[in-house]
Amino acid sequence: MNPLILDYAGQRPEIAADAFIAPGAVVIGSVRIANQASVWFGCVVRGDVCHIEIGSRSNLQDGTIVHVSRNGTPTLIGADVTVGHSCVLHACTLEDRAFVGMSCTVMDDTVVESHAMLAAGSLLTPGKRVPRGQLWAGRPARYVRELRDDEHTTFTDRAAEYVELAQEYLRSLRAS
Repeated sequence: MNPLILDYAGQRPEIAADAFIAPGAVVIGSVRIANQASVWFGCVVRGDVCHIEIGSRSNLQDGTIVHVSRNGTPTLIGADVTVGHSCVLHACTLEDRAFVGMSCTVMDDTVVESHAMLAAGSLLTPGKRVPRGQLWAGRPARYVRELRDDEHTTFTDRAAEYVELAQEYLRSLRAS
């Protein structure tokens, strides 16, 4: 089983040669996936009415859905971003080294700044911004506290762990 990579309206996804797109993932249309990024099992990345960018070394874990807005708002995911399992990202921006926990919903015109964290299960409602260095949680998400220094390090470490895991999968799939 291979990933499903589809053109849409004349737009073909651009995927770096060393990015990992898991079998069963779907990538459609105007999507750019940078080097060493990973899109895991069961993810859907649908750039049909606007574009999606996924930065270097970022990971979208199993079951995540990424889409855009018909009003022209893309989804932009920076470098070294970790997105937990089963998230919905819609017409939003995740800056470099942002962290989005499992089962989050990140809605239109929102921003999770660099070195900011959205806790598992959170709902970030339209137009909200999670500032650098802050942890937000809840449904709807609200400020909880400032992040500790060790938590900032975790963001980069987690992204690096997923780069390593994705490269192992690439080697394994190429060998089979």
